[in-house]
Amino acid sequence: MNKREFLRTSGLLGAATFLPIGRAFAEDGRFTGERGVCSLIPSETAGPFPLDLTENATFFRQDITEGYPGVPHTVRLRIIGLNNCEPMPNVRVNIWHCSNEGRYSGYSVSNNPGQAGLTYLRGYQFTDADGMVEFQTIFPGWYPGRICHIHFQVYVNSSYAAISQLTYPIETKNAIYAANPDLYPSGADPLSYNQDGIFNNGYEFQLATLEANDEGGYDSFLEVAVQGNGIPTGLAELQVAEQFELGQNVPNPYVGGTVVPIRLERASDVQLDLYDLQGRKVADVQQLGLPVGEHRIVLDMVKLGLPSANYVYQAEVRNSAGVWRTAKMMTAQR
Repeated sequence: MNKREFLRTSGLLGAATFLPIGRAFAEDGRFTGERGVCSLIPSETAGPFPLDLTENATFFRQDITEGYPGVPHTVRLRIIGLNNCEPMPNVRVNIWHCSNEGRYSGYSVSNNPGQAGLTYLRGYQFTDADGMVEFQTIFPGWYPGRICHIHFQVYVNSSYAAISQLTYPIETKNAIYAANPDLYPSGADPLSYNQDGIFNNGYEFQLATLEANDEGGYDSFLEVAVQGNGIPTGLAELQVAEQFELGQNVPNPYVGGTVVPIRLERASDVQLDLYDLQGRKVADVQQLGLPVGEHRIVLDMVKLGLPSANYVYQAEVRNSAGVWRTAKMMTAQR
């Protein structure tokens, strides 16, 4: 199994940081979301410069900077289901935004010259057991006609994805620009929310927090509610379900080791691949000739030579009907 096959076949996954970061936020007071009260994230355009990130294995990464200049910025999103305001694990979250100079990678047009073939400031991760993802990037600049913003897409399954944008408190954002004139040559962002073509009809549910951290950068957080109270089933997931069902590892979060349940509808060969947050395959476990029924795959992280961390685990099932894959995320206990 190569990385490209993994990325193309893993629409429902989960990965975030070394720890279940939703709990980390709750413990240090930075996370204040309340269960039972949530509102659907507004749907926005994917433009002007979207890319299908899954077509390029480069984009499965937590650090999306590629060395581009700017104030260090940690972006955290927590994905919850609208129906019950509970976390949605194992969904893919894409983000992309402009550079410190207001340009987007991947396109060369009159207002965005010389950027074709570049991949900076784009990437995706997968939600952990608390519905959290985290990206390391730079604070975005701005360009004429748009207030400073970040695009994101929550890919729930093969039949539903929520596309939206987030923005920031104006005073704090412009203070970053003012304090770093060499990094942000355009200076203060002149637009208000009401002057922006996207946020002029409301921004309450798209306004991320923005706070200085101890490392000289800034942290932001936004809770994002999408349709559902779990993971709806799309066509691709139904096709896989006819062959096998991959369960959530137990315990999750885990310490030292965990067990992955799998149910086979046909006699099959099974390979379980583990990937780290940068999309690198770090281990695999094979079980050949398994009969129809329930099975348990034991993952002993010590024997596998792996540190206790968050990983994506993907099951590849080969049987008389073909080759089938799906994946989930395992979260390390703090």
